[in-house]
Amino acid sequence: MEPKDLNSSDANATLDSNATDANGTGSAGQGNETVPADPTWWDGVKAWWDGVTDSGLLKMLMDGGGFMWPLLILAIVGLAVVIERFRSLKMLDADDDSLRQKVIDLLSDDKPEEALEICENSRGPAAAVLANGLRKYLVLKKLGHDQGQIEEQVVKSMESYGVHIVSALERHLPILATISSVAPMLGFLGTVAGMITAFDDIVLKMGEVNIVEAAASGISIALYTTAFGLIVGIPAYLFFNYFSSVINSFVLQVESTAAELIEVVTVRLTLDRSEKESARTAKPKRGRPASKKTEE
Repeated sequence: MEPKDLNSSDANATLDSNATDANGTGSAGQGNETVPADPTWWDGVKAWWDGVTDSGLLKMLMDGGGFMWPLLILAIVGLAVVIERFRSLKMLDADDDSLRQKVIDLLSDDKPEEALEICENSRGPAAAVLANGLRKYLVLKKLGHDQGQIEEQVVKSMESYGVHIVSALERHLPILATISSVAPMLGFLGTVAGMITAFDDIVLKMGEVNIVEAAASGISIALYTTAFGLIVGIPAYLFFNYFSSVINSFVLQVESTAAELIEVVTVRLTLDRSEKESARTAKPKRGRPASKKTEE
């Protein structure tokens, strides 16, 4: 009796297992036959965002902590200043050498009105400085001022106007200088704060996890702020030096142009004075022989 029961139980178990396999296969077959729903656009956007945040600077930004957001603001402000300065300094690309030569030639030919018209129709700070000096020269010459006063007033006018132009060209450059200094220090501050948090976690997890692994992960995240601060600060420092060098070269060029203009003005005034003196001395010479003839 017992062997029969054993055989019957084994047979029943085999049948049950076969039935289970059959049911499983049938359910699996039904599952394979069911077509899954197409992913929505939101799932695609989410997958793309997960891929972006898992690599690159954005991952650094997300893992760096609260100090990363001020650094991001500094980066945006610095980029805006760089774009604005590039657009503003495009006016320095004007052909100032040819303009200066034209002005000098016209002044040598005693045509200051035409020189002023050329400067007013030209673009760029150099043309504006020359136009200001020529305008002052024409006004003082019409008023009858002497040579010394004209030279002094023209020089002062060009220098004061040049200072205003240079200040306009240097606009927003202190912002770049501040960003180049503050961004690395803010990054170091974020690293120090992250290191403090990492060591606090090590103390709390003492004996639970490996100290080296806990310290490495915390320190790597803390160093993100230093890296991002340097990424923001170094380009700001480079652009600040570049813009400063461009402005300094322009200032030297304007100063040399102003010196040449003053030299030409001085020569022109000297020639005019000599012509007036020669005209005054020539009149009595013509009058004396005429008076002698009348007396005879």
